[in-house]
Amino acid sequence: MGVCLVVGAGDGVGGAIARAFAKDGHEVCITRRARNLEQLEELAQSIRDDGGKARAYGVDARSEDEMIALFDKIEREVGPLEIVIFNIGANVRFELTETTSRVFQKVWEMACFAGFLTGREAARVMLPRGKGTILFTGASASLRGRQGFSAFSAAKQALRAVAQSAAKELGPRGIHVAHVVVDGAIDGVFARTNIPDRQERVDRDDILKPEEIAANYVWLHKQQRSAWTHELDLRPWSESW
Repeated sequence: MGVCLVVGAGDGVGGAIARAFAKDGHEVCITRRARNLEQLEELAQSIRDDGGKARAYGVDARSEDEMIALFDKIEREVGPLEIVIFNIGANVRFELTETTSRVFQKVWEMACFAGFLTGREAARVMLPRGKGTILFTGASASLRGRQGFSAFSAAKQALRAVAQSAAKELGPRGIHVAHVVVDGAIDGVFARTNIPDRQERVDRDDILKPEEIAANYVWLHKQQRSAWTHELDLRPWSESW
């Protein structure tokens, strides 16, 4: 099995994706900002405790130099990257008149520019081999804007455009690119502290479960190229459109 890189791994979806690919037999590399490296190491250790292989890297995904160095390091020290997943959100709420240029630019850097760097570097190492999978995590904001989310939606819709362009360019050259729209509340740290009836909704499958989201990422990677999915829309059965 090849190496899987998850850019933006934590306690929620990113961590679940890393666990899923590790259980599928891949050696997993996970990243977050250097200031969160201790927490990331705990995730990597828990994957190793479950019998998987995992390495943690403190990286600023918005830094071109750091991302180039990360891909070179993994290719040199771990092995050929087979799957690369971009999973940084940057979901913040600001009314339009309260959205400073600094906020807008920072959200764009995190949710779009970092995704572009991830996709570009993944393509750089995969193209000579003529195979690989690049997956981008999207949100409902990738498809439509909402009050208070002008910065987030602008960045996520731009990331979707990057994914669409990459798929058209890289698909004929053997690389599967997919964009996953995760639409709805996700069972994680935010849900546990902000949704009073969270457990009842989890029991009814009214909230997206990270492990079920992750299972779809593994499925996307395993798709046969005659029927590749480019965009997958994940939502609970009870979620309104």
